[in-house]
Amino acid sequence: MPEPCASPAIPQPKPSPRRILAIWLARLSVDRWRRASTPEASQDIDAAPTALILDTAHGPRITAANDAGLAAGARAGMLLADARALCPDLVAVPGDPAGDLAALEKLALWAQRWGPWSALDPPDGLLVDVTGAAHLFGGEEHLLKDVAAAFAARGLTTRAALAPTAGAAWALAHYGRRQTILAPDEDPLRVLADLPVAALRLDDDVLTVLRRLGIKRLGELAGVSGAGEADPAAEAAARDALRRRFRNRHAPAANPLLRLDQLLGRVPEPLLPVIDRPMPLVQRRLMEPLRHRALLDHVLEDLAADMVRALEARGEGARRLELALWRVDGEVLQRRIELAAATREASHITRLFAARLDDVAAGFGIEMVQLRASWSEPLGLTQADLDAAAEDHGTALAACIDRLSVRLGPKAVTRPVPRASHIPERAQVWQPPLAPVPASQHPLAFHTRPLKLLDVPEPIAVLHAAPDGVPQRFRWRGAVREVARVEGPERIAPEWWRERSTTRLRDYYRIEDEAGRRYWIYRQGIIGDRRGGVPMWFLQGLYA
Repeated sequence: MPEPCASPAIPQPKPSPRRILAIWLARLSVDRWRRASTPEASQDIDAAPTALILDTAHGPRITAANDAGLAAGARAGMLLADARALCPDLVAVPGDPAGDLAALEKLALWAQRWGPWSALDPPDGLLVDVTGAAHLFGGEEHLLKDVAAAFAARGLTTRAALAPTAGAAWALAHYGRRQTILAPDEDPLRVLADLPVAALRLDDDVLTVLRRLGIKRLGELAGVSGAGEADPAAEAAARDALRRRFRNRHAPAANPLLRLDQLLGRVPEPLLPVIDRPMPLVQRRLMEPLRHRALLDHVLEDLAADMVRALEARGEGARRLELALWRVDGEVLQRRIELAAATREASHITRLFAARLDDVAAGFGIEMVQLRASWSEPLGLTQADLDAAAEDHGTALAACIDRLSVRLGPKAVTRPVPRASHIPERAQVWQPPLAPVPASQHPLAFHTRPLKLLDVPEPIAVLHAAPDGVPQRFRWRGAVREVARVEGPERIAPEWWRERSTTRLRDYYRIEDEAGRRYWIYRQGIIGDRRGGVPMWFLQGLYA
C-alpha cells in the first residue's frame, strides 16, 4: 500500500512580548480641583500659590501644590505651618484623597481603550497591559502620543512609558524622559542604570538605608559600571551584601533586591486588574408617549419586576434606585429613593416610587422610562415560611423606615443600632437609617439585660456585707426594699481607650424584692482600688 503523504507543518505564530503601559498622573489632585472650579476661578487658582492639605496628628500637612505654590517653596509632605513660613500668602484648600481614588478607578476603566485590562497604582498611577495592541494605534510611539492627547483633553497632566515589566514602566514614567519606550530586546540595566533607587518603589526607611550605604543609582545597586556594562563579580558581591542586610524583609516595598528582580523580569509581579461591574439597569421604550398616571404606574410595575430579576441573577439587593423619565420635548425627569436595607421586593419598590411621582408633569408625553440600581449590596436567597406569610400581613421594619423616610425626609427618621461596647448606656446609638451600621460584638446571650434602662442611673443606698458582699436591702425613691433573691456580680471593666484612668469598674447584680419586682443595680468601684472613696451604688434598669 502506498504510504500516506505527510501534511506540511503549520507554522505557529510567535507570542507577542509583554508590554506594560505605565501612566503617572503627576498632578491628579490639583487637576481635579481645578476642573471643579469655574473657568474664571481657575485662572485665579493658577496665579495664587495654593496647596491641598490633609489633617494629621501633627497638624495640617500638604499633599499637593500648584505651580505657583511649588515656586514659593511648598512641597508634598511639608507641614502647612512650615510652608507658610516660606510663603505667608499660601492658600490652603482641604484635599480629597477618597475622591482622588474614586477618580483614579474611573480612569482605570477608561484607560482600557488602550489594552484589554488595567490596574490601579495608587495614589496617582495606572498600569495598562497593551500586549499585542500597539499596532491598532500605528505603533508604540503613536500609542504614547494618543495617551498624552487623551488625558490633556481632559485637563490631566500625565507622564507615560512602555516597558516589558510593570516595574520598569513605572520607573521610566516617574524618573525617565517623557514618552520613553524600552524595547523587548533592550537591556533594562543599560537604560535604567542612571535612575535613582527611588525608581524601585521602595519605602522611605529603605531608601534612607540605601543612601547611608552610598547607593544612589540603580546601576550601583545592580553592580553595573558607569558605561552600562554588567560586571558579574561586582553584581554578585553587591547582591550578597544586600541580601544579608535585608534578609528579614519579605515585602516587595521593603526589599530592594526583590524590587530589582521584578523590574528586570526575573520575579513575576502579580497585578490586580480593575473589572468593570455595570450597575443593574432596565428600561422601556414606549411605542406611544404616556400622559396618564395609571399607565405610568403599570410601566413602573413591569420595570420593578425586571429589576428584581436582574438583582436575583447577581445575588444582590437594591439600596438606591434611580428612575429617569424621558419626555418627548427632550427633558429628563429623575426621581431617586434610598432604602434602609437591601431589597428585591417589586411591590415595595413600586410603592415607594408611587409617592414620588405625584408631581410629575408629563407634558407632551413620556416616551422612555429607565430604572437603575446605583447602589446594591449582596443579598442571599431565603426560603420564606409559606404558612407564616399567609397569616402575617404586617409591614417589615425596613419597609416602614423606607415609607417614613420618603414621606418625612431621610433626616427626620432615626433608628437604634448596636454598638461595640459592654457599657450599657453606650451599647446602643441612634443614627439615620441610611448610615452604615457600626461594627458590633456578638449578642451576649449569657448576660440577661432588663427590658427598660433608665436614661440616667439613679443613686441608691444599699445595705450589704463588708467589704464586697451581695446586696441585702436598698432604698430607692424614698422606699426601702428587702432583697429576696440576688444573682451576680457581673463585672464590666471601664473602657481604658476612651475614658480616664480614674474611671472605676462596675459590678452588676440582678435582684428581686419580696414583692417580686426585679431590678438591675451596680456598685461603682471596689474598696482599695485607689480610684476614689467609698464605692457608690446605682439602679440602672427594671425587669418586666
